[in-house]
Formats: sequence, C-alpha cells, structure tokens
Amino acid sequence: MSVLTKKRRTRSAKHVRLTFIGPENRRARAVAGLAKLGFVLENPDTGEAVSWQDAFPDVQENLPGTVLSGARAKAGLTQVQLADQSGIPQRHISEMEHGKRLIGKERARRLAKVLDIPYQTLL
Repeated sequence: MSVLTKKRRTRSAKHVRLTFIGPENRRARAVAGLAKLGFVLENPDTGEAVSWQDAFPDVQENLPGTVLSGARAKAGLTQVQLADQSGIPQRHISEMEHGKRLIGKERARRLAKVLDIPYQTLL
C-alpha cells in the first residue's frame, strides 16, 4: 500500500517574520514561548509587512500544483489513490503537481470533487 513518505525540501532562511492574531491576555505567554525558540519581538511600528508571494517565491511559480499537492496531502491521499478516484492517470497528477502539465478546468472539477474543495482553487 502506498503511503505519504516524502516531504518537500524547504530552503533555510536567515530570518523570518511572523505575525499572529489572538487574545490579548495570552500575548505574554506567546511571546515567551517563541523566545524559547529563538524569536525576538520586533517593534510593530517599524516592521514592514511581507506578502506571501515575496516570502514564498517558489510557491508562486507553481501555485495550482502546490494547492493540488497540499489538498491531496490534507485529504490523506496518495497520487495513486487520487488517480483511482478521479479517473486521471497518476502520471498526469504528478506532472500537474510539479508544474509540468496544466490542470485545466475539466480536470480541476474532477480533482476538486474528490478532494472536496472548490475547483477554482486549482486554476
């Protein structure tokens, strides 16, 4: 039986900026927890927001494929299982996830039905 065993490699960055929204009464606890991991509190008045496109340029290059791969992983399906349930060859699913094949509207609908997501997210 095929199982999910591979994880995508991530590039290490020198610094990352995180933004959280939550209850004010737990702010100190959150800051203390992140400090243990090596994060420092930045002055919010001097910090600049970074768009997700700038923070993750690799994702922007193949956004539909990344969404497909993530939705498949969230559903707990392998490419073979998704292929069986959608009627799309596993080879094509792999090519779509790696940006070598366009998903297209009809395939997006078939995949979205199996993954229980709006098909527009795959386009």
